[in-house]
Amino acid sequence: MATHSDTEAPPVSARKVAVASFIGTAIEFFDFGVFSTAAALVFNDIFFPDLDPSVGILAAFATFGVAFVIRPLGAMIFGHFGDRIGRKRMLALTLILMGVSTTMVGLLPTYAQIGIWAPVLLVLSRLLQGLAVSGEWSGAVLMAMEHAPADKRAYYALWPQRGVPLGWLLSTGSFALVMLLPEDAVMSWGWRVPFLASGLLVLVGLYIRLQLPESPVFKAVQEQDKIARYPSLDVFRYAKKRVLIAVFAMSASCAGFYMAVVFALSYTVEQTGASRTVVLSAVAFSLGLLVFTIPVFARLSDRYGRRPVILTGTVMMMIFAFPFFWLLNTGNALAITLAMVIAVSIIYGMTGAPMAIFLPELFETRMRYSGSAVGYHIGSMVNAGPVPFVAAALFTWAGGSWALSVYLAAAAVLTLIAVGAAQETYRDDIEAVGH
Repeated sequence: MATHSDTEAPPVSARKVAVASFIGTAIEFFDFGVFSTAAALVFNDIFFPDLDPSVGILAAFATFGVAFVIRPLGAMIFGHFGDRIGRKRMLALTLILMGVSTTMVGLLPTYAQIGIWAPVLLVLSRLLQGLAVSGEWSGAVLMAMEHAPADKRAYYALWPQRGVPLGWLLSTGSFALVMLLPEDAVMSWGWRVPFLASGLLVLVGLYIRLQLPESPVFKAVQEQDKIARYPSLDVFRYAKKRVLIAVFAMSASCAGFYMAVVFALSYTVEQTGASRTVVLSAVAFSLGLLVFTIPVFARLSDRYGRRPVILTGTVMMMIFAFPFFWLLNTGNALAITLAMVIAVSIIYGMTGAPMAIFLPELFETRMRYSGSAVGYHIGSMVNAGPVPFVAAALFTWAGGSWALSVYLAAAAVLTLIAVGAAQETYRDDIEAVGH
């Protein structure tokens, strides 16, 4: 039941909610991105020093991927309670859990200090990160979109999505600064600094999120006593097709994004001799630009629909799958930056950012948190988590980047099929969406 204080709370602007969701998401994905960057650049030496370098990087990427395995379970848990007791409480809980797990990584002893227990503890910390992010994304998006006016849902829903590249930008930038230290300092203590800094950022994000009111759309369902008893189960019982659409709609954006911002870090350094600083700077620049391109694609999806924007970006990804690696293979700083800008700032901006509105609109209010979270995180597990590991294995097998380009093109085909099978929802009443 809604409390008196809930129902009498003064109205809050959609912009204020969107900005608060943006800041919280940026902090969460700073934490998530710090681990991913470290996995690409230093974890193979710190936690897997006894392995052959090529095997060590596979092991490091495997630790990156384990977070995605637990995310569907976390999505069901946080989705259940987000649809039962509200979006706001789950957002606070996930932020605390992310801060604790990331700080844990910064305090871990290395393989040289405790042997095999070091990578074991690393994996456990990563699993906690995955659990935290499984409830973050959907809650932040729903808070923004459910406070938004009907004709600007995408614009406001994509504010939290802007927090994703900003978080990755901050994490990449922090590691770029760490890499300016002498090699010995990086490997002994420097790599820990971004992880430990997350504790302070989480306190800021938590304070901001606790100031927000609950979603008015959720409160309306609550007051009408239409809360689903088992929303996560209802998603699989009544919305299986929509879950499948959600999962494979994400194929292109997940494959493209993680190929660029995780795998390409190690690939470009090892295959072309480009410095880590050059590659990190190119990724950071593309992520910074993405913060500004996302609102453009949000406006387009509010005006023309979600599907046209996503499908256009997906076709562009198919066309760019081979040129992306051709540019990286030059080892030239400008070519690498151009590759990242096209792949991340433009193509991911069109294929991935609109998922913040496309996925929630597939599901009705009473199961929207569960449906969007389950679809998003199963999609992430299937399409994103394996990318660095599979890409490294494919390159080793093929001996060339052509196999990686085919991988990206195949992911794009899956998205074309899934989004093509979905109905357009940008003109629907939010309380009727998903029926």
